[in-house]
Amino acid sequence: MDWDHARVFLAAARAGQFLAAARQLGLDHATVGRRIGALERDLGARLFERRTNGCVLTPAGETFVAAAEQVEAQMLRVQADLAATGLETAGTVRIGAPDGFGTLFLAPRLGRLAERHPALTIQLAPLPRTFSLSRREADIAVVIERPQEGRLVVRKLTDYALGFYASRDYLARAAAPQSEADLTAHTLVTYVQDLIFSPVLHFMPELFGPRFRRFECASAVAQGEAVRAGAGVGILHDYAARGDERLVRVLPGLRFDRTYWLVTHADTRDLLRVRATADFIAAEVAAARQLFAPSP
Repeated sequence: MDWDHARVFLAAARAGQFLAAARQLGLDHATVGRRIGALERDLGARLFERRTNGCVLTPAGETFVAAAEQVEAQMLRVQADLAATGLETAGTVRIGAPDGFGTLFLAPRLGRLAERHPALTIQLAPLPRTFSLSRREADIAVVIERPQEGRLVVRKLTDYALGFYASRDYLARAAAPQSEADLTAHTLVTYVQDLIFSPVLHFMPELFGPRFRRFECASAVAQGEAVRAGAGVGILHDYAARGDERLVRVLPGLRFDRTYWLVTHADTRDLLRVRATADFIAAEVAAARQLFAPSP
C-alpha cells in the first residue's frame, strides 16, 4: 500500500470533500480522486460514498481511518525525533486562537518568531466554534475552555479579565452608568449571541433582554473599535483596553474572569516547529503577565 494514497485519504476524510482535500494538499481534484481510487483497489474495499455535496466514510472507511491515523502518528513521532537532532526550525505552523487574543496580543508579537526562524511559515487563524487538532486543522490552539477529551497536551497560559468600557467622547454625551440597572439608558456594544463560539463568553445573558438597546458585533476586535468610536458601553478585554487613553473603565465592580489555555496534539507537540512556536507563545504571555492582571 502506498502511504501517499493514505495521506490523501486522511485529508479527504477530515475535510469531508475531495475538493477541500485537494486545496489543502496542493493537488488537483482529479489527482485526489485517482489516489483514493487506487487505495480502494489496493484494499479491496470502498472507503467513501461519493455525494454531490461531499463524501462520507463507509464502515470500511471508518475502520481504515483509525489504522491510517496510527501510521500517521508514528511518522510524526519519527519526524519529531529527527527534528530534535539539530535541524533548522522550518515548515508551516498554524495557530488557532480566539479573535481577541489572536489579533490583539499574538499578531503584534509573532513577527519576532518569524525573524528568529526565517524558514518557518506562521499561520494565525481565528478559532471557529468547532476546531480539531486531531484532524490537523491547526498545530496549536489557544482556547478559553480546557479540553477534557482527546490525546491533547494542555498548559495554562494565563488568567485574564474583561470589564465594561466606554469612550471619553461617549461619556461626554452620556452620564457614566453607576449600576447595572443604569445600563438600560445606554446602547450596549456586545456579541452576536447565536454566533458566539463558546458558552463561557456569555458574560451577561440578561443583557439580551428587551430592556436593553444593543449594537451586536461578531468579533471582539469590532466591539473594541465600536466602543472607541463612541457607539456605546461594551465589555472589553482589560489587557487591550486599559492602556488606551480613549477609553474609561466604568462599573468597576463588574468583572469577568476567564483563562487562556495552550493546546497541542500529543502526536505533534514534539515537532520542532510546533514546540518552538508553543514555547514562544508561552514566553510572550509570561513576559506580559502584568498586562493580563485585572484592573484595580
